Amino acid sequence: MHDFAALEGRGVIAAFLASTQFVVAADAQARALGYREVPSVFVPHPIQDRTDAEMRALADAALEEVLAAVTRR
Repeated sequence: MHDFAALEGRGVIAAFLASTQFVVAADAQARALGYREVPSVFVPHPIQDRTDAEMRALADAALEEVLAAVTRR
């Protein structure tokens, strides 16, 4: 979330991506940084034990949502 804030502060369009385990933490951190809403995309948790093929599938499944998040303006 700090990376999102730093990028947005520089005028760079950004979005927050994480696994579903971090939904609540991301919201709390965003609010602590002064953001009421952050364009976010969450993929199924866990991700650390996934194969390369599984990670590609997660990325493919999230692509449209990611594109929507970074073209929101």
